Amino acid sequence: MSYNTLMFLHLYTVLPCVFIGGFLLIIKKGTLIHKKLGRIYMVLMLFTAIVTLFIPAYVGPTIFNHFGWIHLFSLLTIWTVPTAYLAIRKGNVKAHKRKMLLLYFGALIIAGAFTLMPGRYLHNVVFG
Repeated sequence: MSYNTLMFLHLYTVLPCVFIGGFLLIIKKGTLIHKKLGRIYMVLMLFTAIVTLFIPAYVGPTIFNHFGWIHLFSLLTIWTVPTAYLAIRKGNVKAHKRKMLLLYFGALIIAGAFTLMPGRYLHNVVFG
């Protein structure tokens, strides 16, 4: 798959997560809508994290001429989503909440901010 295809696939799956995740943070927890949207959010986050592993880093140092620091957020997501799901399945609301906050702010807000740095693809798209 081409870089552009992977990048747009990533953007099409991660952008809804910004809105769904933000909505989930403010609505009442444990409701049917929270559970349904939460599952969609988790699937989209896992999918988008896996897609990013195939996108090479062109900014900063790389490992194997492919992975950069930004890929650590992909690993964070791949670890956090299943552990957050398991936490809530076991009734550990506190752990689930902590992991979901880490996921939203770490993998979406902080990683998203890094993607807007000069030299990155999204910086060029947004700022021309």
